[in-house]
Amino acid sequence: MSVNAELRAFYESRQKQIPADIRAVMRRAAREQEESGQAGRALNAGATAPSFALPSATGRTVALDELLAQGPVVLTFYRGAWCPYCNIALRSLQRHHDDITARGARLVAVSPQVPDESLSLTEKHGLGFDVLSDLGCDVAKRYGLAFDLPDDLAAVYDGLGIDLRRSNAGHARTLPLPATYVIDRDGVIRWAFVTTDYTTRAEPADVLAALDALG
Repeated sequence: MSVNAELRAFYESRQKQIPADIRAVMRRAAREQEESGQAGRALNAGATAPSFALPSATGRTVALDELLAQGPVVLTFYRGAWCPYCNIALRSLQRHHDDITARGARLVAVSPQVPDESLSLTEKHGLGFDVLSDLGCDVAKRYGLAFDLPDDLAAVYDGLGIDLRRSNAGHARTLPLPATYVIDRDGVIRWAFVTTDYTTRAEPADVLAALDALG
């Protein structure tokens, strides 16, 4: 099953459990974000990938420049361990991790959560790749991905028990759009998937095809 088929099945089952008034807030926020055009303004293929150095779940500092010195990089941004769609996407990437490394590439995932949250996620799903903490979405901003939750949606998340202030070290309102980039050794983005729709993600098969196209 493709990751987006898995995500769609989860979305349809989840909708039945969410009260109508909350669904309305979520759908309105999703529509407004799509209409904002932010996905089209984010960095895309052909752009130079901004460098960064971020703490990993285990406390190491991981720098993009150092990774690129070893080979291409698959860089994926996700919202956090609290997001079930992100968990599905990360598990799917883990299933294809060996295929990515076999192509000489490194996979790294970035979210605005604190390292402890990233460590819990890494251990829970047995992730074999680095999960990095981008507090305040500073790196996500440089890629054009960061946005602030609208008031009504932030209130919904609070009501659902999603404590973003705790997991994101006080940056409760700022999240990244879901995005995945394939970056070549020269630091150029050669393939990109960016969306305002958090219920869809890059297909691992497309990521592998992009790596194969690097030659």
